[in-house]
Amino acid sequence: MPSIHDFSARRLDGSESSLGDYRGQVLLIVNTASRCGFTPQYEGLERLYRDYRARGFAVLGFPCNQFGAQEPGDADEIAGFCATNYGVSFPMFAKIEVNGDAAHPLYRHLKEAKPGLLGTEAIKWNFTKFLVDRNGGVVERFAPAVKPDELRRAIEALL
Repeated sequence: MPSIHDFSARRLDGSESSLGDYRGQVLLIVNTASRCGFTPQYEGLERLYRDYRARGFAVLGFPCNQFGAQEPGDADEIAGFCATNYGVSFPMFAKIEVNGDAAHPLYRHLKEAKPGLLGTEAIKWNFTKFLVDRNGGVVERFAPAVKPDELRRAIEALL
């Protein structure tokens, strides 16, 4: 099975980014949205990033509009919203699909590596979180309702 380091994705600024650039870091990969009930989690995600980045941790945000059309904006709107409302400084990627035939290959891999409840692979909603170890292995999947601060123990165990 490949590691997440084998994938690449487009950043909000349009540049292509290899996830191999994050080799050796613990990652929290999250599908995000600007108009979701869980959107305030951006604040907690940013806090995790700031608290742990010096120890080799990063949050990677992947906007997605597949759940209730809660991420309708373009890249500039998403970047502006995240910066203005939540001071997001962690890497944000271009809007993707996480389910269906057009699902981004990274998300196909994440879902296969760590299925959800009862073995279902589909992402159920925005702010589903995947914790990845320093070797690119998917360690855990967390439901949208799990708040970022609740992940500290799991993150620290990998750091």
